[in-house]
Amino acid sequence: MIQLLKNLFFWGLDYWYVFKEQIASILSRAKPSAYRNNDGQPIILIPGIYENWRFMRPVARLLFLNGYDVHIIEGLGFNRGTIEAMAKHVETYIAAQHLTGVTIVAHSKGGLIGKYLLSAMTAPRILRGLVTLNTPFSGSKYAYFLPFKSLRIFIPSSPALAGLAKDTLVNTRIVSLYGIFDPHIPGGSLLDGAKNVQLPVYGHFRIMNNVMVHDAILESIDTLHGSVS
Repeated sequence: MIQLLKNLFFWGLDYWYVFKEQIASILSRAKPSAYRNNDGQPIILIPGIYENWRFMRPVARLLFLNGYDVHIIEGLGFNRGTIEAMAKHVETYIAAQHLTGVTIVAHSKGGLIGKYLLSAMTAPRILRGLVTLNTPFSGSKYAYFLPFKSLRIFIPSSPALAGLAKDTLVNTRIVSLYGIFDPHIPGGSLLDGAKNVQLPVYGHFRIMNNVMVHDAILESIDTLHGSVS
């Protein structure tokens, strides 16, 4: 009973965080160019579903202040398209910017897009690897009860997830970060073959602005860079 009440408490905090950040992202005047470091190693941010890039501002700011060249793809909008369609936006951007040695940092659905890209763009010289935050690699049982087509991809047996699961070779280039309790992904974000890091944090969205998660993101990027150097 105590654990249930604790989970409900953190669930409420998670939604309060979403409400505040969505309002802040709408009002924000931040521009993608504010996070560019031309001399830094390139990082591409991919937000989750129904999130625009500004929702990941805490992560963008973290990476920028640590010298990374943060690339934001405005064409993703609120990430409501299919995994393949959203991945195409990223592929087009990478080609247009002539990027190499890219690391993707992604939240939730963004991690599925990131894995799709690792499978499609196999050369490590283009994509070093992927750091994910609370990504539903095995889906979420709650998706069975959601009527929106854009959310049906999260059904554990969906063709989209089944297709991604077939490619296990790229999992070694993925670091999956997740917390103790995720109200949207009750099955967790464990990915076989990846480096899985469970942190003592709660929530699906609030981890975006957590110092411990920020430290783990930086450490994960260093790990991925070292594995392909």
